[in-house]
Amino acid sequence: MDMNCLFCKILDKQIPAKIEYEDDNVMVFHDINPKAPVHLLIIPKKHIATMMDVTEEDLSIISYIHKIAQEQYHKLGLKGMRLINNCGEKGGQEVFHLHYHLLGWTE
Repeated sequence: MDMNCLFCKILDKQIPAKIEYEDDNVMVFHDINPKAPVHLLIIPKKHIATMMDVTEEDLSIISYIHKIAQEQYHKLGLKGMRLINNCGEKGGQEVFHLHYHLLGWTE
C-alpha cells in the first residue's frame, strides 16, 4: 500500500467509504460524486498506479475486476452499465491507484 494514496487509505479504513463489496483482492465502493444513478469504484487491493503499470503478474486482477463488475451488475439489478478506466492525467485519472468506474442504470 501507498499511504499517500487516497484509495489505499480507504482500503486501510482510515477514510470512510460506502462499501458495496470487499474480498481479499478488491474493494467496491460508491463514488462520492456520482455521474449515474449507480456509480461504483472497483479497485484492486494491490496498489497499481495506472493501467500502464499493470505487469504480467497483475493480469489476473484485471479479469477478476471484470468478473466483480458482472456480479455487481446482477446484484444491483442494473439494466445497463459502462465500465471505465481513466489512465494518466491526460486520460482523466484523478487518483493514481488503478480503478474502474462502474456507471449503472436501473431503468
